[in-house]
Amino acid sequence: MVNALDLVEILINILISTIIVSPILWLSGRGLVGKEKAKFTDAIWIVLLGNIIGVVIGVFLYGWLAAIVMFIVWLALIKHFFDCGWLMAFAIALVAVIIFIIVSIILALIGIAVIAYTL
Repeated sequence: MVNALDLVEILINILISTIIVSPILWLSGRGLVGKEKAKFTDAIWIVLLGNIIGVVIGVFLYGWLAAIVMFIVWLALIKHFFDCGWLMAFAIALVAVIIFIIVSIILALIGIAVIAYTL
């Protein structure tokens, strides 16, 4: 049984991940399929639907099976909204992950630099 606190946590998680991941996915899609196919609103829909479907799938499946199903769902969403094939959807997802890692490292280094400077 899901209580109200869990629902609020799920909604906050969906909102924050949509705000953070959408621009990165949009940049990746725009770089690989072009600005005509990769709209920012499409990236928002991909992340929003991916997270909502992930929550639903997480209720019914777990472990490797859930991860495989969600991987296919994310690729299908990218394929549908960015109007590309499966291989290009995989490339967009891969580039988005690489961009996310680079941005995370840069933000961590900036944070470490700020902390070191204040000490």
